[in-house]
Amino acid sequence: MQRIKIEEPSFYPFSTCIAVRITDLNYGNHVGNDAFLSLVHEARVQFLQWLGYRELDVEGYGLIMADAAINFRMELKYGDKVTIEVGVAGISAVGFDLVYKMTTSGNGEIKIAGLVKTGMVLLDYKTRKPVNLPFIFREKLTVT
Repeated sequence: MQRIKIEEPSFYPFSTCIAVRITDLNYGNHVGNDAFLSLVHEARVQFLQWLGYRELDVEGYGLIMADAAINFRMELKYGDKVTIEVGVAGISAVGFDLVYKMTTSGNGEIKIAGLVKTGMVLLDYKTRKPVNLPFIFREKLTVT
């Protein structure tokens, strides 16, 4: 089986800590794949706020997720406190990748729970077409 490989950015300028909720668990009593994406969605919203934006207002346009990849490393359980670091990679004319490093600690060591990548595209929701990243937003993505 060939595993998905997610390239990590050189640094992660933003991080947040989120506790695993009971609603994040699936029938296996661990965080399900849908909840993994939900956790990084929260981290993405916080990252954008940190930059001064919202998902539906990036210089007058909105963001849409074009793709996502998850590389699971370990199970997350109810109550685990997950640190999610957010980094930017792969900036193009109309989009960029965000990479999320999810870690948790236990027994005095930090463990990687997973890496997630989301491909984000800037979209004009009125025309339903991608638009070029505004210079000021691109600057904030590259400077962070």
